[in-house]
Amino acid sequence: MEKILILGSGPAGYTAAIYTARANLNPLLLQGKVPGGFLTTTTKIENYPGFERGIQGAELMKQMRGQAERFGTRVEQQSVARVDLSVRPYKVWTGAEQLIETQTLIIATGAIPKMLGHEKEKDFLGLGISTCATCDGAFYQDKAIVVVGGGDSACEEALYLTNFGKTVTLIHRRDELRASSVMQERVLNHPKLKVLWNSIISDLLGDSQQGLTGLKVKNLQTGLEVELICDGLFYAIGHVPNSELFTEYLKVDKQGYLITKPNSSETNLEGVFACGDVKDPIFRQAITAAGSGCMAGIEAERYLAKIS
Repeated sequence: MEKILILGSGPAGYTAAIYTARANLNPLLLQGKVPGGFLTTTTKIENYPGFERGIQGAELMKQMRGQAERFGTRVEQQSVARVDLSVRPYKVWTGAEQLIETQTLIIATGAIPKMLGHEKEKDFLGLGISTCATCDGAFYQDKAIVVVGGGDSACEEALYLTNFGKTVTLIHRRDELRASSVMQERVLNHPKLKVLWNSIISDLLGDSQQGLTGLKVKNLQTGLEVELICDGLFYAIGHVPNSELFTEYLKVDKQGYLITKPNSSETNLEGVFACGDVKDPIFRQAITAAGSGCMAGIEAERYLAKIS
């Protein structure tokens, strides 16, 4: 019987582990399918406090894991296959069919950015392709930047990137944006922004040495394909929260993000807490994930004290 089981090994999961381990609660953390979370696929991080010269994503997660383990967190490289949250103690089965029972559960399973499905995407992720303008925009000062998408998020990211890029091109597969009218007006009237309508990215250009250098863009109406110089390609086509294992028991919003109580990490079930990107459709930053992991760790500790 575990006192605290933490699912996920990104900034939220490891921060929750640090707090609960320092409270002598001996937490067990399951890393999931991507040990260290999505940050391990990024390169340099410059907006996480405490690292004056920045830090590589994988190194930041390595340090977080070491800190959590130093205080007594047990980390296992396992993923979750199914759960039963109908009664306490809560039951979690790993992919190896190991049953774990726990008094409290902290869900920090994150969210996955939607990709276009090109074969070279993985090669260029962090080498020209990004899923976060706030995280990586400053790396493309005076560069040619492309954003893919047509909703509010895509427009917000494109406008934000005009602070850095020499040019910003928004590629959208339809002939009108899905964003709000106010957001559309800002995009269409911005002198640095150009929109390519009815277009898709048909190929990614570059190599492992130079990274991404350009794109092939195809017009869906004419079939015409052109090459476009591109130093930075930002995907703004949405995220998928890793919440599918819990939706039978926990409340989610229309996008699938876990819903927690205001100013809290508590879900609709007592003793079940959610933190990080699996409950955050807005910010999705390492620092906000870590902050919500802190909340979950403290609230889990207080819950255990209340029921003991």
